Amino acid sequence: MRAMDLTAGDLDSTTTDEVEERLGERIRSLRLSKNLDQAAVAERAGVSLRTVKNLENGRGSSVATLVRVVRALGRSDWFDALQPAVAISPLRMLAQERRDSTPQRASRPRGSAARSARPDAGPSVDENGR
Repeated sequence: MRAMDLTAGDLDSTTTDEVEERLGERIRSLRLSKNLDQAAVAERAGVSLRTVKNLENGRGSSVATLVRVVRALGRSDWFDALQPAVAISPLRMLAQERRDSTPQRASRPRGSAARSARPDAGPSVDENGR
């Protein structure tokens, strides 16, 4: 199986070397689609030509180098997939769940207006029996 043929689900069963190779092939493919040579990417990224070659060949690289090269290729959005923006706050969701699960009791109406509003209360009587 070629490294480019791997799907996201396959990453769990592949070796680190295979993942590095796949990443290198994707970077090479992106570089070629932009019609850039390795030297141009190295210059834009502020890294050596050897570093770009190693990265594209899946021979290890630092995170800093990977970030520089990906930025030089104009694909910083790749890193968004590592930490997607949270649309809903987990703390708000928890608070809402607690509110939704708290049992609600019907309250008894209070005051004279409430007594007269109750159908089973009968006529309203004051303390003098009137």
